[in-house]
Amino acid sequence: MEEKQEQVVQEVEQNVSETEVVAENTVAATPDGKPKNKFISGMDKFFGVSKSGSNFRTEIMAGVTTFMAMAYILVVNPSILSATNGALNSAFYIATALGAIVGTLMMSLYAKYPFAQAPGMGLNAFFAFTIVGVGCANMSVENGLFIILISGILFLILTLVGVREKIVESIPKSVRQAIPVGIGLFIAFLGLQNCGAIVADASTLVKLQSFNVFADGFVFAKVYPIIITLITFIAIAVMSKLKVRGAMLWGILGGSVMYYVFGYAGGFGGVANFPNWGAMLVNPGDAFASWGKDLVGQVFVSGWNFAGQNAADVALVIITGVLSFAMVDMFDTIGTLLGTAQRANMLDENGTLPRMKQALLADSVATCTGAIFGTTTVTTFVESSAGVAEGGRTGLTSLVTAGLFFLAMFLTPLAQIIPGCATAAALIYVGVLMMASVKNIDFTDAAAAVPAFLTISMMAFTYNISYGIGLGLISHCLIMLGTGKYFGIGKEFVKKAKAVVAVVAPADENVVEGSDVVAESEVTIDSEKEENAESGLLPKTYYLKKEYVTIIISVIFILLFIFTH
Repeated sequence: MEEKQEQVVQEVEQNVSETEVVAENTVAATPDGKPKNKFISGMDKFFGVSKSGSNFRTEIMAGVTTFMAMAYILVVNPSILSATNGALNSAFYIATALGAIVGTLMMSLYAKYPFAQAPGMGLNAFFAFTIVGVGCANMSVENGLFIILISGILFLILTLVGVREKIVESIPKSVRQAIPVGIGLFIAFLGLQNCGAIVADASTLVKLQSFNVFADGFVFAKVYPIIITLITFIAIAVMSKLKVRGAMLWGILGGSVMYYVFGYAGGFGGVANFPNWGAMLVNPGDAFASWGKDLVGQVFVSGWNFAGQNAADVALVIITGVLSFAMVDMFDTIGTLLGTAQRANMLDENGTLPRMKQALLADSVATCTGAIFGTTTVTTFVESSAGVAEGGRTGLTSLVTAGLFFLAMFLTPLAQIIPGCATAAALIYVGVLMMASVKNIDFTDAAAAVPAFLTISMMAFTYNISYGIGLGLISHCLIMLGTGKYFGIGKEFVKKAKAVVAVVAPADENVVEGSDVVAESEVTIDSEKEENAESGLLPKTYYLKKEYVTIIISVIFILLFIFTH
């Protein structure tokens, strides 16, 4: 009898082991049962493509979509930085591409997220027009890169000791929920500007481009890109509704073809709107030679040399510059990571991003490397949401994007081929997708509604993600202080103070009364712990620490608003 039982047990164990082997080989096998290529299986296991519910085709198309949505940075960033030294335009192009490659590879291979990085917009303008030449009379490009390197090292230290993760955790729920909505509005506004639909106005600051064909001075070439964007946008929406894979990618490609075909054949585009094809024949080797001679590593050669400059001015520029670069990059990255990840359902039950430290570390290393290469602060790009919306869920998406940046580095001017009006349609559609998170905000509660509204609106109105987050945090703190809640700290203090006073009172009745207070206090605290445990939240003591962090960050934002504007 015992032998039969042992035999049954052995058969069961053998069946279990065989089942485990089959499960392990499921990912590495095709539907017809034939084993996949070992390299493909290894990639699948490393990035967790099948585990995330995605597939190689989707990840690759998402990577291409992300690249196409943010390829403009290869042209725009050098043009802005060239304001400091026009002779370095081609060198800045190489530095921009290398910064994007390193940052995106770090995000792919280390953090394993579908987010791409590149030198950030806004920060490049701050570098070119505030830090270099203006902030200090004789401040050079190398001096500016030295300041960026310091801020990158500061990022790295804060990340390694876990401070940046605590900062992420200190963001209130209402602001967290508003971040993806604000980014969606911001990126849609960016797309509308890129296609020329939204233009400057002396009276109202912005307005819709005129479509009045009977107006004096009407030029069809101005509205032609807008029409292409509108058609492409609707095409993406229709394909998405029909569940066509790669809707945004096909939309961008179709819009590009349509732009050139009708633009040249019909003469609608106007010569000024088309790229200079002759300039695309430039030898890329010249760009590498300029970069190697005049830019890479110069931060160590002369970046630290501030000779001949006023010490007080230098100190002021370094302090304000480092803080500005640090805060803006930190909250741009945090906002993009949380907003895009929420859209892709990557956040855990507590609303935090797994492997956040790895993602922030990738950003820190990329900034340091970018400064050495000769470009401005490298940050996570909000355009990554285009690839995520296309289905990208793993680091394979960002690996594809990094590979395309590598190829583009050798095709220096060819990045201009994809017209801005085609990618603008994708950005606007991503804005539509990211607006879905607005339903999670409790607008019936002013304490949640006001910070959320400021976060959403100020991202677009100030053209800066970090400003929206900063104003949202400041308003949250002020409302909590104004209502006397002070994050619950005041109530806890009063409760414990009453308990202590009652316990140490000499009269017997006071002692009895005090005991009741103590008991009530303990019950309240225990019930709060139970509620926190049931809801998956952290202990009350940790909330106190988070609230202090929120206040400190808000004060820093206030100081930056005062001293850097």
